Amino acid sequence: MPLTTLDRTPALIVVDLQKGIGGPHVPSFGTVVDNSRRLADGFRAHGFPVVLVNVAGGAPGRTDTCRNRARTARPDGWTELLDELDPQDSDIRITKRTWGAFHGTGLAEELAGRGVTQVVITGIATSIGVESTARSAHEHGLHVVLATDAMTDSNAESHNNSLTRIFPRLGETAATDEILGRIEVTR
Repeated sequence: MPLTTLDRTPALIVVDLQKGIGGPHVPSFGTVVDNSRRLADGFRAHGFPVVLVNVAGGAPGRTDTCRNRARTARPDGWTELLDELDPQDSDIRITKRTWGAFHGTGLAEELAGRGVTQVVITGIATSIGVESTARSAHEHGLHVVLATDAMTDSNAESHNNSLTRIFPRLGETAATDEILGRIEVTR
């Protein structure tokens, strides 16, 4: 569903744009970071909350993937947010240990306390952190907007599945410029 409106109090959630994830091997990574920064700047300029999420671990359950992958220590700085996002003291910082940004983090309460009724979500990976966060936001009763040109995935098939099959069931989709245009008429 295309973007119809922005609520009076939307928040931006930027998922896992951190030093240990992404880079030149991920399609459109630079564009995703740039568009996420543009959205963050726009939200901040209008006094809307910006949530910067990083991941510092994983859920403890066993999976086939974990069984086949050696557990190695992550390098120093792996969890640090990208400098390009220009993190501000006013930003809400969330560190997660699961795919989605809501489970066990207090994010739902933080947003409710600020009167947020809608979230715009960007980040990496579309089919993992972004989709899990969008699903949970939807389940918390928030209106969800997915910034399609501000997210990416190392797996193109998974990325396209989320964009075409999953996201239309969770909310509305829009490009960065369209969202920024709506911010201008929201205040």
